[in-house]
Amino acid sequence: MIKLPSIAPICVALLAITSSVHAAGGGGPLVMPDFTKGEAIPAKARHDWNLGPTGLRGWMFCDKMVTTDARQISVTKLEAGSPADGVFTVGDVILGVGGKPFSFDPRTELGRAITAAETDQGGGKLALTRWRAGKEEQVVVKLPVLGSYSATAPYGCTKSKRIFEQGIKALAARIESPDYTKRIDPITRSLNALALLASGESGYLPLVKKEAEWASNFTTNGYRTWYYGYVTILVAEYVMATGDKSLIPGLQRLALESAKGQSAVGSWGHNFATPDGRLGGYGMMNAPGLPLTISLVMARAAGVKDPEIEKAIELSAKLMRFYIGKGAVPYGDHSAWMETHEDNGKCGMASVMFQLLGEAKGSEFFARMSLSSHGPERDCGHTGNFFNILWSLPAVAQNGPQATGAWMREYGAWSFDLARRWDGTYLHQGPPEPEPDSYSGWDSTGAHLLSYALPLKKIFLTGKKPAIAPQLDAATSQSLILDGRGWSNKDRNSAYDSLPSDVLIERLTSWSPIVRERAAMAFSRRKGGMPVPALIKLLDSPELDARYGACEALKRAGGAAAPAVPELLKLIDHQDLWLRVKAAEALSFIGKPAMAALPTLLERLAKGPTPEDPRAMEQRYLCTAVFEKLLRNSVEGVDPVALRKAILAGLGNQDGHARSIVGNVYKKLSFEDIKPLLPAIREALVNQAPSGEMFAEGVRLAGLEVLAAHHIEEGMQDAADYIRNQNKWASEKRTPDILKILVTYGARAKAVVPHLQETAAQFDQGEKDFPKQLSLQKATAVREAIAKIEASDSNPELIRLR
Repeated sequence: MIKLPSIAPICVALLAITSSVHAAGGGGPLVMPDFTKGEAIPAKARHDWNLGPTGLRGWMFCDKMVTTDARQISVTKLEAGSPADGVFTVGDVILGVGGKPFSFDPRTELGRAITAAETDQGGGKLALTRWRAGKEEQVVVKLPVLGSYSATAPYGCTKSKRIFEQGIKALAARIESPDYTKRIDPITRSLNALALLASGESGYLPLVKKEAEWASNFTTNGYRTWYYGYVTILVAEYVMATGDKSLIPGLQRLALESAKGQSAVGSWGHNFATPDGRLGGYGMMNAPGLPLTISLVMARAAGVKDPEIEKAIELSAKLMRFYIGKGAVPYGDHSAWMETHEDNGKCGMASVMFQLLGEAKGSEFFARMSLSSHGPERDCGHTGNFFNILWSLPAVAQNGPQATGAWMREYGAWSFDLARRWDGTYLHQGPPEPEPDSYSGWDSTGAHLLSYALPLKKIFLTGKKPAIAPQLDAATSQSLILDGRGWSNKDRNSAYDSLPSDVLIERLTSWSPIVRERAAMAFSRRKGGMPVPALIKLLDSPELDARYGACEALKRAGGAAAPAVPELLKLIDHQDLWLRVKAAEALSFIGKPAMAALPTLLERLAKGPTPEDPRAMEQRYLCTAVFEKLLRNSVEGVDPVALRKAILAGLGNQDGHARSIVGNVYKKLSFEDIKPLLPAIREALVNQAPSGEMFAEGVRLAGLEVLAAHHIEEGMQDAADYIRNQNKWASEKRTPDILKILVTYGARAKAVVPHLQETAAQFDQGEKDFPKQLSLQKATAVREAIAKIEASDSNPELIRLR
């Protein structure tokens, strides 16, 4: 089993935010070598690429997640018997295609050249400019002719059909090989079997059955959430496609373990939740959570019936429904992701999930987001971009054949052709980074072939259940493709910065939250500033999207948007939740001129969950608007009753981050103000929020500080318990802060010294899934605190909460 990559902290959740890499032996940025001058590939830059069905692999320069600066490809590998054998050798350099040097991106240019060469008109002749030993010449690599992609590829497409047939034959041979199971990850193994099943060919069923039996018995102690989703999908699809009920017990086990491993709010993390319904480590992660939900929906359709499964499906769907219309599905329990239309395949997963649930609104929105994501956006992804490729076309297909055809013309055709090896199989290409990503070497044959299997509609993952989203025509599909242009990680701004103001105003009215965001950001960078009068006019538009866009732009205008306050005040009680949120955000960024909104915002914040908003997501945004923005510096003059109600409500929010933002207000309150809040402050300290684990510690530390500052007796034991029971993530940094608070109780803290001694002894033994040296570091800190407590002669008078 190949171990899944460890997911890094949220601050590096996107590989799109990539720092400069360094060449071997140097401290500076990677320098682009000139291979025609004898320069070598930098030692630490090991990421090379499959160069289509040529049999070649090659290295090219990349920087900040793009290969657009490269103009050379150095051949790193040649497979014997492949089309390029006898034409190229390792060390040769490819300088161009079709008699012309590379001019904008060798990856794209070579991929398009392969696509063109495989047409009838191209005759299979791939013309390349080869440099070898100081000599430049034109050479031809002869490829099989597969035909042209149709306008609706992979639907009604002879080339797609041929690619699938070649690939599925090679895949079956690979699965039959004796060493197949020794070198493949459970996710890709499941996807490969699903591709065979998606062919509808009865001759492959014995192989599929063998793989489905393996999946039905699958279990692991690590990364269960990541694996269970895909193996359960395989078993469920097999049962539904064949009617073989013998695997139902295994399917039921997988589904129930997954459902019972869900958190109290409906999410999953790296692993299943603890008995208290909380997640460890980084908390909620939608990348494994969405496939798990899809697998439960499929298991239910295959005949597994259980209230636990019904509950888990609904809880998870409730999480995802909030993001409809608001942006891409984020990493975890966060605000919608707004930088790109897709975030490593999670919009694609959500579209498929909502389609299976029969919810057209969700399937349509996330399918549109998937269609608008291509090129540099698809290269991004937390720990790599494997899932960004896997879930692309299955989601775009919800929009219909014209949509898939448009996406293939823009991106899929050349990138899939570049990834396809000469035997019809695929290896994961990875994003444009110097070093291989976390999924380097993964067999992505099944992942690609599932896209080419869509026209067959043999399994649910490839369209057996008809799409319920509106089917787009060619013009609309192309317009959504255009919505996704104009961004790369290296150049995020210039495309929008070059647009005239009237075009930016129009883009603020777009259906796409990402387009609206990019337009608002462009206005914020413009020397003339925001066109506030035009934005005020947009606030009165009959279209909600236009109003959202106006609020987003006004938010970025800050105090300069003060003239918009009267119109924004009209919107904070609007019937549309998202418009209320966006208006509140804009007002909070405007600042002092918008303080008239505070009474209404406090009142809305205090309301908490509603049938429309069962997870109190609006309250989260208002916590930020009120406590992080409008009341950042002072609570002077604020109605104390309204403020207290808002604080109490915010401290009960499901999200630890929202609670922590509320905790920032503690230091601004007098003891008389804070006294009636003490029970709730302690409750938020003792009972961690059920979600947002990574950011849940702020309110707990703030609570300890309040209890200690007022010598609340219970705070001593709470601090001692917290040291032992805190989220281990970053606990080596947090533990000294907790101990520093505890030490302020002076000699009174001797009451918890035995507890601390037990804790130090536990740290000495090490903690599960935590570096031993960091546990020892915490043990040392605890013993140092014990010494300070025992040496203290301070005996503050304690107050006991009743």
